[in-house]
Amino acid sequence: MTRRGMAVADRVPLDFDPPVRVLRALLLGVDNGELANPTPCPGWTVATLLDHLMGLSVAFTQGAHKRVDDSAPEPSAHHLTRHWRSRLPVLLEDLATSWKDPAAWTGTSQAGGVTMPAAALGHVAMTEVIMHGWDLARATGQEYFADPRTLEILVEFLAQGPAEGTPGLFGPVVPLDDEAGLLDQALALAGRDSQWRPPRRRPAVAA
Repeated sequence: MTRRGMAVADRVPLDFDPPVRVLRALLLGVDNGELANPTPCPGWTVATLLDHLMGLSVAFTQGAHKRVDDSAPEPSAHHLTRHWRSRLPVLLEDLATSWKDPAAWTGTSQAGGVTMPAAALGHVAMTEVIMHGWDLARATGQEYFADPRTLEILVEFLAQGPAEGTPGLFGPVVPLDDEAGLLDQALALAGRDSQWRPPRRRPAVAA
């Protein structure tokens, strides 16, 4: 960890810089031909997931600043701006910067019309960034890495939730082997199957 990263970690519970850097790198590996690919999020294509990433970046940035915004548009591939390659990295950087302020973690905050303790909202935001980073990596055939220290915190946070999941946030907990690593544990607690792979495309049938 850099000296700057250590300073951030000393002041706030979670540092968004590492997962945002990973996610920004993943964006560079997304080909336009992959926008219609399925993702681990049921019913979502890569384009839908990217639209959701843009929306959640704005929502959780506003939450960090204690700004109220009740709008929570449903993610849609049709809503994805054609400028997402230049716009989304900026929104992710804004998100990471907003949660560097210790004040972001105090009191109560709101995102997507849901009000909760600010510290809990920060943990939800981090979970969203990491889970959807993994979703994007898996849907586009890329590798994904998350800091084990952050994963330990998220596993502890997610383990406090109900096994049946939290509607609108996390799905039902997926059974997992006792030897599973931290990333697989976090994925399972958030309702994801770590073994998910894109369905194989059927070979074209010769006429």
